[in-house]
Amino acid sequence: MTERGVLTRRAALASTAVAVTLLGLKAWAAWETGSMAMLGSLADTALDLAASLMTLFAVSFAAQPADEEHRFGHGKAEAIAALLQTLLIVGSGIGIGWRAVMQLGISDLPKEPGIGVGVSAVAVVLTLALVAYQRRVVRATGSVAIGTDQLHYQSDLLLNVAVMAALALDVWAGLHGADAVFGIAIAVYLAVGALRSAKGAIDMLMDKEWPEEKRQRLLAAVATVPRVQGIHELRTRSSGVTDFIQFHIWLDPEMTVAVAHDIVDETEARVAQAFPGAEILIHVDPAGHYDAGHAPAAA
Repeated sequence: MTERGVLTRRAALASTAVAVTLLGLKAWAAWETGSMAMLGSLADTALDLAASLMTLFAVSFAAQPADEEHRFGHGKAEAIAALLQTLLIVGSGIGIGWRAVMQLGISDLPKEPGIGVGVSAVAVVLTLALVAYQRRVVRATGSVAIGTDQLHYQSDLLLNVAVMAALALDVWAGLHGADAVFGIAIAVYLAVGALRSAKGAIDMLMDKEWPEEKRQRLLAAVATVPRVQGIHELRTRSSGVTDFIQFHIWLDPEMTVAVAHDIVDETEARVAQAFPGAEILIHVDPAGHYDAGHAPAAA
């Protein structure tokens, strides 16, 4: 396994270990307190564990090199895992929201609020440590899967603070019903986060083009190559952590094949410098030539 693969695997194992630890603590706290907010936090942690296990599998599978049956690599395993996570999160959010609505109007207060607050505080400390480690790994590897996992755990910091606030307001401040309201808010938060994650995964599976800013950086890199008279038929997509770039360049039609080959090599080197690890395919056309069916519309 490459150094990058080792780092991403370690980060995925770290998030799995944190999720397992917090799952046990929050299950105990939810049982002791009867808090809807804590139950929502427990469900989120269970989903964190499922997500971490999926991320662990995805980064391990995506790190495998291309083979005879997968010539473009295995990067889309990350997107498939993200969609599976989305289904789990949406289902959990619906269940938590329904139970929280049923809890509205019931006078029973959460019990032992100190346990819930203490467990949530421990969760904040562990999550901060995990996020700091994941941030270092993302800087070193550029992993999309670990980056997404990091963002999810960052949002969990707010979730744990919300649980502490719900318990304090409901039990200690006397604002009865705050726990159920926070439970509903957590359910909505889970659903919105799931839909946001699903969009990114679907974009990858559908080979969505890069954002305009990233495409402009590519065009700027090609423009630095002398004797390239233009670029067209640009196609881009990303699969996992790998970028795929395909385009045609215009060269002098009188140029020899050997010279054209050297220019293509230089162009590829400039693009690879701007986008390390990208798979690059460049086609040469005589200046002004368009392939059939791809000519620009007449003015």
